[in-house]
Amino acid sequence: MLIDTHCHLDDKRFDHEREKTIARARQIGVSRFITIGCDIANSIRAMSLSIVHPDVYFSSGIHPHEAAKVPQDFIEQLRTIARHPRCVAIGECGLDYYYNHSPKEAQLHVFKSQIQLAYELKKPLVIHVRDAWDDCLAILKEHEQQRTKTIIHCFTGTLAQAKQMIDLGCLLSISGVVTFKEPGELPEVVSQIPLEHLLVETDSPYLAPMPHRGKRNEPGFVLLVAKKIAELKGILVDEVILQTGKNAQSVFGIN
Repeated sequence: MLIDTHCHLDDKRFDHEREKTIARARQIGVSRFITIGCDIANSIRAMSLSIVHPDVYFSSGIHPHEAAKVPQDFIEQLRTIARHPRCVAIGECGLDYYYNHSPKEAQLHVFKSQIQLAYELKKPLVIHVRDAWDDCLAILKEHEQQRTKTIIHCFTGTLAQAKQMIDLGCLLSISGVVTFKEPGELPEVVSQIPLEHLLVETDSPYLAPMPHRGKRNEPGFVLLVAKKIAELKGILVDEVILQTGKNAQSVFGIN
């Protein structure tokens, strides 16, 4: 079961051929899509797509870039959206000190609030973290008794960081970055971390894998991610698809 665990199907770049894009992914074997909420309006659009497509699920969340723009009642609004039966996670939330589109204080507040919401609703948490590993790790440890299952979206950290997150019970979601010419330590992470701790994603329309680098990404390209993982581990791609599919089904509670 090939599952794209993180995509943005409501993105404007899909407006002219959204249905065809989804159909192409189905044709190459993608059986489930999780389209991700990054703010209130985006989460509502994601919910609408999940209602139309029985193989699409969604998350409800506030991206760290949007933390400074949230309304005062953002948690109440996210809670209402997240109670929809097609909502399988809270996020993407987290910390991004690379771009700093929102002040650090706002990011911390919105992130911690969503951790608590995920715990309240017993839904997994999808985390975005960039140049903020120490703070993210400290917050996860601080809220250890208030956390549910956790996914580190588009993991690009070091092997040591991967092991720290796994020790906290997190799953690492691998994107097209693993196929890049300069993927950092990601190939080593993928080769050494057991499949039981990995998911596959596209983050489409962003981060298109090779040989589509620089173009618009789409959910069907998740197969290229699975193939690269198989290559790095020296196993069959079917093994990657089977185990990451099981992992996704378990963490998101989908059939």
